[in-house]
Amino acid sequence: MYGKKTEISVGVFMMIGIACLVYLSVNLGGVDLFGSNTFTINARFGSIEGLEVGSSVEIAGVPVGKVKRITLEEDEALLHMEIQKGTRITDDTIASIRTKGVIGDKFVKLSPGGSDDILGDDGSLTYTESAISIEELINKYIFEN
Repeated sequence: MYGKKTEISVGVFMMIGIACLVYLSVNLGGVDLFGSNTFTINARFGSIEGLEVGSSVEIAGVPVGKVKRITLEEDEALLHMEIQKGTRITDDTIASIRTKGVIGDKFVKLSPGGSDDILGDDGSLTYTESAISIEELINKYIFEN
């Protein structure tokens, strides 16, 4: 009933559809098939209130990575951040938890220092500033007046 030309057309259409699904899955899922374009750095914080896995890591407002994992270690939050290769992170860089806008998403702001020592994969930042809790500030203001 249908000719070979129709069968070939349907087959080609299906292969293109499958290729598109694979492409979207790899790109949207953040899967890196050809080796890693990132390296990991760590930082300890007393509080990371509101920060989540996948949050942005920025230098001068430019996204350079994301929060890969958050663990609790010795009563402190240990952040594992995935940074794009080619980004120079010095050992005296300050990592701070900030909010985009008044009540926006939390992100990690990296403020580079003046050192010449560059962190490599699995390096650790020692200078950190914890998240500021808006609720604590409001409570302090209300109950002190």
